[in-house]
Amino acid sequence: MTTTPIFTSGFPLGSSAGLVAAFEWLGQPYRLTRVDMLGEMRSEAYKRLNGRVETPVLITSDGRVLTETMAIALWLEARDSERRISFVPDTPEADRMHQMIAFLNTAFTGAFGPLWVALEAEHASEAERETLRKFGRDFVATRHAQLEAMIGDSAYLLGDKPTLADAVFSGVARWTDFHKAVNPADYPRILALRNRIEADPAFRFAVAIEDGDVTATGSGAMKGLVPLAEVLRDTAAAQAA
Repeated sequence: MTTTPIFTSGFPLGSSAGLVAAFEWLGQPYRLTRVDMLGEMRSEAYKRLNGRVETPVLITSDGRVLTETMAIALWLEARDSERRISFVPDTPEADRMHQMIAFLNTAFTGAFGPLWVALEAEHASEAERETLRKFGRDFVATRHAQLEAMIGDSAYLLGDKPTLADAVFSGVARWTDFHKAVNPADYPRILALRNRIEADPAFRFAVAIEDGDVTATGSGAMKGLVPLAEVLRDTAAAQAA
């Protein structure tokens, strides 16, 4: 179906923005599809692409559909022959990166779940929403404290350059501001890391594309925006063949 992978990134505030930054850091050709998570993602056509109605989704160069942040991160790692965003396999550094990604993709990201439910649950009472918000804020604070303790003195999570772990972190970390879950100043290492990544050209490009700025300029690795309708049509045709 395609010789260039297509990455579908959700907006607004999709966690997948971090993986867009990872594609930019990696520097290998890819194309990008923006997905409105409040609208078109909930269509029947999209459900055939990802039955769990989530982003991100990756259409590989041979037309396979790959879902889940961690699976896509590992796909990127396998293609990182120059070790721009990862480490040599089967080394302590690689193991640490996998450990960090797993924590960020499960515990850290999952802590925001009650806050999203409180926002999106159509039939919840205000008392139920407040219970969810309180539980969510406490959960987010706990995970922030744990991550703060895990961060060392290096510029990024695992050294002096951003890796896939930083990518997974960056797409989710900004949810703290949206939900006003904690005071960022209470976690100075996390705040410093956020500021560093959010100032990075790759992440700025990811956010600009997320916001619909089609004039945004990245590293040159992104070879064009693909309409979601085209991705859904071609993927359905490939699956039916």
